[in-house]
Amino acid sequence: MAAPALRDIPLLPGSPRRLSPRAVARGGRAPKRGQQHLKVPGPRAPGLRGSSGGERTHSSSVINNYLDANEPMSSEARVSRMHFHDNQRKVDYVLAYHYRKRGAPLGQGSPGHSLAIVSNGEMGKEPQAGGPGDIELGPLDALEEERKEQREEFEHNLMEAGLELEKDVENKSQGSIFVRIHAPWQVLAREAEFLKIKVPTKKEMYEIKAGGSIAKKFNAVLQKLSSPLQPRVPEHSNNRMKNLSYPFSREKMYLYNIQEKDTFFDNATRSRIVHEILKRTACSRANNTMGINSLIANNIYEAAYPLHDGEYDSPGDDMNDRKLLYQEWARYGVFYKFQPIDLIRKYFGEKIGLYFAWLGLYTSFLIPSSVIGVIVFLYGCATIEEDIPSREMCDQQNAFTMCPLCDKSCDYWNLSSACGTARASHLFDNPATVFFSIFMALWATMFLENWKRLQMRLGYFWDLTGLEEEEERAKEHSRPEYESKVREKMLKESSKSVVQKLERNAAAGDDEDDEDKLTWRDRFPGYLMNFASILFMIALTFSIVFGVIVYRITTAAALSLNKATRSNVRVTVTATAVIINLVVILILDEIYGAVANWLTKIEVPKTEQSFEERLILKAFLLKFVNAYSPIFYVAFFKGRFVGRPGSYVYVFDGYRMEECAPGGCLMELCIQLSIIMLGKQLIQNNIFEIGVPKLKKLFRKLKDETEPGETDSAHSKHPEQWDLDYSLEPYTGLTPEYMEMIIQFGFVTLFVASFPLAPVFALLNNVIEVRLDAKKFVTELRRPDAVRTKDIGIWFDILSGIGKFSVISNAFVIAITSDFIPRLVYQYSYSHNGTLHGFVNHTLSFFNISQLKEGTQPENSHFDQEVQFCRFKDYREPPWAPNPYEFSKQYWSVLSARLAFVIIFQNLVMFLSVLVDWMIPDIPTDISDQIKKEKSLLVDFFLKEEHEKLKLSDGPAPRSLGMGERARSRAPSSVPSGRSQLGSTASSGSQHTNV
Repeated sequence: MAAPALRDIPLLPGSPRRLSPRAVARGGRAPKRGQQHLKVPGPRAPGLRGSSGGERTHSSSVINNYLDANEPMSSEARVSRMHFHDNQRKVDYVLAYHYRKRGAPLGQGSPGHSLAIVSNGEMGKEPQAGGPGDIELGPLDALEEERKEQREEFEHNLMEAGLELEKDVENKSQGSIFVRIHAPWQVLAREAEFLKIKVPTKKEMYEIKAGGSIAKKFNAVLQKLSSPLQPRVPEHSNNRMKNLSYPFSREKMYLYNIQEKDTFFDNATRSRIVHEILKRTACSRANNTMGINSLIANNIYEAAYPLHDGEYDSPGDDMNDRKLLYQEWARYGVFYKFQPIDLIRKYFGEKIGLYFAWLGLYTSFLIPSSVIGVIVFLYGCATIEEDIPSREMCDQQNAFTMCPLCDKSCDYWNLSSACGTARASHLFDNPATVFFSIFMALWATMFLENWKRLQMRLGYFWDLTGLEEEEERAKEHSRPEYESKVREKMLKESSKSVVQKLERNAAAGDDEDDEDKLTWRDRFPGYLMNFASILFMIALTFSIVFGVIVYRITTAAALSLNKATRSNVRVTVTATAVIINLVVILILDEIYGAVANWLTKIEVPKTEQSFEERLILKAFLLKFVNAYSPIFYVAFFKGRFVGRPGSYVYVFDGYRMEECAPGGCLMELCIQLSIIMLGKQLIQNNIFEIGVPKLKKLFRKLKDETEPGETDSAHSKHPEQWDLDYSLEPYTGLTPEYMEMIIQFGFVTLFVASFPLAPVFALLNNVIEVRLDAKKFVTELRRPDAVRTKDIGIWFDILSGIGKFSVISNAFVIAITSDFIPRLVYQYSYSHNGTLHGFVNHTLSFFNISQLKEGTQPENSHFDQEVQFCRFKDYREPPWAPNPYEFSKQYWSVLSARLAFVIIFQNLVMFLSVLVDWMIPDIPTDISDQIKKEKSLLVDFFLKEEHEKLKLSDGPAPRSLGMGERARSRAPSSVPSGRSQLGSTASSGSQHTNV
């Protein structure tokens, strides 16, 4: 039987198989009708193509599987770097891989050798006797050959799915190859119908009307006032206008306004359609793996990504969406402008669009909380002179002689020496902070409710309703690690029938039995490792916090021995301990992120969604404990287990447990919270985000320059868009961006009673963070795949949990850490005149210094020998009482008041939060009305179009509209009748642009 022709290799439908280069010979017969052809330019004599040798080089430098041999590629200048070399077909997706050739005879690669063709359309050398087949393969060569065969089969399957491919020739000893993918109109239409992608109909855009005349006037005034803050983006101007959309259907082509087929689907939708095909295309040679993600995980391909819309900093007036985003969004100079959310969604997809919409709403909600926080702080500054307890502490005439702060080396001291700490504590420990805590709890509820409303509004404008089927389809795609674990399990059970089981499973669809999936028994070791590792990490965090406590205690004792450093012991110890905590938190954050990723991998979740959710929960738990454990210690545990003079609690021999400052622990909590929050935002969120990507880019550039291999100087001067995008950082998800904002949300809400200025610093950070993230997505990352989602997922549940937990934490901060409750109890129960005069004396207990333990008395005391009693802060009976040093009645009164305040505060705020939740509907009224109105508009539009269809059918030449549409769509093109509908169209690129 004659072999097929060199330039017309039939790609037979059915199970894919590789055509060996040795099976390809010259001569042969014509292919059958209906077969798909893989056409590449064959070898030509030097004089056949024209006088220019550069044209010959250009024509053989790429492989185009749908280029007719009789119609060579255009040698005209490239119009766009977003298209194939024919300047007609748009590049919708790019696959990249690195190849390495094995050793070959010296003559190989010279221009005079003939070219051979393999099944994926690659042009290589024609194998000769004694050639590569007779060379002994090394381990790396055999692996490279295996990967090459897998790539060939995968690309063959992509072409069978109707995609068109173009790739470079492997004409160097090693290097990177880019496979450009184009989806023709038939494929786009087929997949859009399968994915139920909503597209605009012929119906003109209609306005989303406000509720009443007052609302209209208010919106008009607000829009006029905010016009300088609006980005100059076309998609942002008509935010009250909406298209009437309907899922794409090839049977209802008359419903859509298809003016230009090449531009009917935008770039993000085209790449999304190609990515769906890539995810479900199988490769039997790669253990029957399903999808491009599995091939990347097995190093068959290095990367797969859609192209950016050109360069963002290109000179000239030519504008693309990427350049527009950079100018109006991704620069620090436009920090005062609103975000072009619709354009972000159009370019990056709904998932990233929802993140930036959430971040923008969160940042805008920080403005009122920042204003109230500044007012509370200014109130503390204004009333500092009127605070009676701090004035009593600063009054030297009171002469409260306090007990020593440490054994032997510490002397008695006057309470008036802590005047500065007491006055500073009033800035944050005043009645206004209580009301600010209530306000922030309601603020968190209002923020979440408004986000639900904004999410519904965006879902309506972005046509995100009815995504349940799409989410179910996402669950069908298993992760590569899950597939490999299932194969390992099946190999253990029966090594002989692995292929048959996988083929039967692929044919049966989702009907898997226990042998073809991982059960809880298979995952139990992973679960056990997760549980043990998380407990270990939490214990490690607590042990580090305890280590810092020991550092504070020992450093304070050491500094107290020196007279020169004795006066600044508390400031020195607090500052250095907080810096140590900050450094440890930054280091452990990076470690815990990697550990959470590793623990999630050994769990082997089946889908990407379940992997992401489990990763988020583990990372959040570990980072939450890491960031807040030092703050929780200062807020609720420091100074609670000190003991009393004569009966102190010792950590080690001679080292007493540390106690709070005379003004209380609230001031130290404020210092701890502010330094950790500001340091974490400044160092981790900004310096790391700016510096690390630049270092990675520099390292990659140096690596490329030092790599051996041939370089094309002309190509390096004018790189293609896929080369530029390949040099960018790959997109790894939104988890780091969400995580840093969630931890910041905790700083703003959990301990806001101790630091009212937290929202101010969060606002300043977020103004920079929005532009920093925007610049990273536009300029430093490869373009992500457009992912459709209707909400922010598990992050909303975490935010809601933090909001509820913040009510409890602030209630305990006010009740236990601050002096708010003791002051109220004294003022209304023990004060003679209803004021706070005498409050300081009321909170100090007496101790007889003669009862100090031997060896703990101060050495070389500067106080007179007449000192018989020293004071310490606690509610205890005096030495002359029947039960000396026992807790007094005041102690139990204050304790009961504290517990009562926690219960009342928590229930009051929870009730107000539920009330706010009830008062603010989740779905805006205008949106719910428009959803109902849109249904009626859609019915009217259908009836109108059907009526016009009937008019056309009653004409002189009646014919079905569907056939008419297909005829009109085929009329401008020259598609052969034998070409499969699932295949690609003919080689001419112009046939895709005419309707």
